[in-house]
Amino acid sequence: MNFPVRKTEAEWRELLASKGAEPRAFDITRHAHTERPYSGKYEQVWSDGSYHCICCGNKLFDANTKFDAGCGWPSFSHAIPGSITEITDRSHGMVRLETVCSQCGAHLGHVFEDGPTPTGLRYCMNSASLEHQPTKDTP
Repeated sequence: MNFPVRKTEAEWRELLASKGAEPRAFDITRHAHTERPYSGKYEQVWSDGSYHCICCGNKLFDANTKFDAGCGWPSFSHAIPGSITEITDRSHGMVRLETVCSQCGAHLGHVFEDGPTPTGLRYCMNSASLEHQPTKDTP
């Protein structure tokens, strides 16, 4: 797939390092690895704001759609329209829907149909793929 934002592996590594990304962020975002459950920095963060792609800054989720799915990864019930591309993933003997950033193709996680109403979806994300941006205080 072609995505609007493209870089070499070296450029992605340099970008992630400059942002102070988690050590496994490159393997997770560029090679579809998965962080261990309950190990990600955003798994238990409940602050206001939004979550963006660590690689390109694309806004993916509003924090008010985050919920505790008890699965060990940050989970969201609704993505920003057009922010995520879904790809059939047949790895590990399963059929799942992989989620990638629609701007740069970064692997984010998977989406499952066992989430809360009204969407019934659970976007199960790797913390290392995300960057939380808190809501700015308004005067």
